[in-house]
Amino acid sequence: MMKSVFKHPFWAILGYALVLGVATVLIRNLELRWLVMKPSLELYSGALALLFLILGIWLARKLNEPRKESIQRQAAIAQTVIDPEKAFQNGLSERELEVLKGMAEGLSNAEIGERLFLSTHTVKSHASRLFEKLDVKRRTQAIQKGKALGIIET
Repeated sequence: MMKSVFKHPFWAILGYALVLGVATVLIRNLELRWLVMKPSLELYSGALALLFLILGIWLARKLNEPRKESIQRQAAIAQTVIDPEKAFQNGLSERELEVLKGMAEGLSNAEIGERLFLSTHTVKSHASRLFEKLDVKRRTQAIQKGKALGIIET
């Protein structure tokens, strides 16, 4: 699935800037009696500053949400330690070991493929060979067996 270009923060910021620019031009040029009671430039500046403050707070909260998730994922990755010596003793290849590490980190096949620059089909092939070598049928069993054999340490 392809993400929409307009969901990128740059386009959102540009859109809000255009809306605020148009609103500023309208406020300056409209000659309505309730707006033109000789309000000072400071009043317009203060209202615009308040609007930008609210927009900045909202935008900062929106942009920081994904960062929290990635920090949590990085903490989980840092806790997963793989012992290559024990893996090779059990007949696992380097790629199978990398796939097992991705499984232990909770990544999907697609995410493992992105990280290792492999197609999802190739990741599935490595995973099935890994399952055969560890004599398991599921990802969770492979992780448990890897921990039991000392390949994975958390």
